[in-house]
Amino acid sequence: MPSATPSDSLLSQRPSGALPLWLVSEPAFEQWSRELAAPQARWLESCAFKGERHRIALLPAADGTVAGAALGLGRLTDLNELTLWHAAGLADKLPGASFYCATPLPARAATQLALGFVYGQYRFDRYRHQPGHQPGHQPGHQPGQHSATHGRGGRLAIPDGCDAAHVTRTALALGWGRDLINTPAADLGPRELTEEARALAEQFGARCSVIEGDELLRQNYPAIHAVGRASSSAPRLVDFKWGAESAPKVTLVGKGVCFDSGGLDLKTSQSMALMKKDMGGAACVLALARMIMDAKLPVRLRVLVPAVENSVAGNAYRPGDVIATRRGLSVEIGNTDAEGRLVLCDALTEGDSERPDLLIDLATLTGAARVALGPDLPALYGSDQALVDELLACARLESDPMWQMPLWAPYDEDLASKIADLNNVSPTAFAGSIIGALFLKRFVAEHTRWLHIDLFAWNPKDRPGRPVGAEAQCVRALYALLADRYRPSRSS
Repeated sequence: MPSATPSDSLLSQRPSGALPLWLVSEPAFEQWSRELAAPQARWLESCAFKGERHRIALLPAADGTVAGAALGLGRLTDLNELTLWHAAGLADKLPGASFYCATPLPARAATQLALGFVYGQYRFDRYRHQPGHQPGHQPGHQPGQHSATHGRGGRLAIPDGCDAAHVTRTALALGWGRDLINTPAADLGPRELTEEARALAEQFGARCSVIEGDELLRQNYPAIHAVGRASSSAPRLVDFKWGAESAPKVTLVGKGVCFDSGGLDLKTSQSMALMKKDMGGAACVLALARMIMDAKLPVRLRVLVPAVENSVAGNAYRPGDVIATRRGLSVEIGNTDAEGRLVLCDALTEGDSERPDLLIDLATLTGAARVALGPDLPALYGSDQALVDELLACARLESDPMWQMPLWAPYDEDLASKIADLNNVSPTAFAGSIIGALFLKRFVAEHTRWLHIDLFAWNPKDRPGRPVGAEAQCVRALYALLADRYRPSRSS
C-alpha cells in the first residue's frame, strides 16, 4: 500500500480560485463579522455561529456557491497560543475545495495550523474492504510506511510562515507510530516490530543489530529472554545507532511488548482487549527517532527496543521465580503481569553503560498512572529537575501534555524481597506508577540524566482529529526538547 503524505491535502502553493479560511475566536467575532457583506453576516446570525471552538461556518456567495469558511477558535485570545488541536478535524468539515488562511498568523501558529490540518485526517484503514485488496498487510506495504488516509474534504495552501518541512516530518512520523500501535498483534509481533525498526534504521543509514532468542542469554539479557520465551515469536532486542560518535549521546528505550496476556497471572478478557497497544512506548520511541534522523539533529542517537510477547506456555516464567538481570541484580517475580519493567531494566542497563547525555524511556507501564492521571496525561519521572522543567515547558508549548510524578524514595523499600535483591512489584496496591518508576531507577546510575514516561498511547473516545485508537503521545514534546537542547549553537 503506498504511503500517504501530507502533500495530498496540504498544497505547496495557493491555487487560483482558492477560497479564504478565516480563524475566528469568540472574543473577536463581533469585530470580524462587521467586516463581512451584509448577507453573509445575516447568514452567520441564522446559523448561530459565534466562533465556538471546532465549529465551521461556510459563507455563501451571491450565486449560492461557497465563498469562504470560518473556523471557530473558541475563547482563544492570542494567536500565538493556537495549537494543532484547534485545526484537528478541519479538513473533514470543509467541502472538497482549496482554501488559504486569510487570517495573518505568527510563524509558529501557521505551523500548528498546518500540522493540525494534516494530523487530524489520520485514519487506520488497512483492515477495511477496498476493491481488489485483502485486509491486513497489503502487498507492497513496506516497513516505515503508514496507511493514514489524507486528502478527504478540503485542501489547504501552506500558510505564510509555516515550517512545511517540520509539518511533513512530524505527520509522517506520528502517522507511522499510530499505525504500529493500531496494528493487531497477529500482524505485529516481535518479529514484525523488529522488521519495522530495522527498516527505519536502514532508511537513515543507522547501524542496526538484533539479538534474538537464546542469544539473549548468551549476551546477558536474561530478563528480556524470561519475559518473551513462552511466545512462538522469539524475544528480541533491537539496537541501532545513528549520528557522529563525537556528538552528544541521546539514548531512547521503548517498551516493545507486542501483546501482553499477563503471563501466568492472566489478565481478564476486558484488561486484555487493548494489549496490542502494549508496544506503544516502542512505537513512540521509533517515531521520535525518525523525526530526529529526518531533521539531522546533531546528536549520536541510540535506540533500544526489547520486542517480546508475554505469553502463556509450559516454559513461561512463573510467580515466585527469581530471574537474573543484565545489571546483576536478582528479581523475585511477584506478578508476571509486571513484565514491562523487566524487559526495560535490561535495556536501560545497556543504554546507561555508555553514560549518555540523556537517557529516555517510554512505556505503557502501569494502569495506576491512568487511574491517577487519566488517558490524556502521561506520567513523567526524572532524575534531573532542570531537565524535567525543560520538557514540561516544551509539552505546554506543543500541547503534548504530561504531568510530573515524584520518585518518592520512601516507597523504594516496598520493592524488597526476602530471597532476591528486589521484587518486581510491591505487596500493596498503592502508588503503582511510582513503584514501577522506582524499579527502573534501580537500573540507572545516579549521575545519569534520565526521563521515564508512563503513557497510555490510546484515545479512548472520539474527538475532532483524534478518533478512538492509537495516539503517539509525548513525541512532539520530546522532539522539541531535543531540537532546542542540541541545536548547533548550544551543542557546539
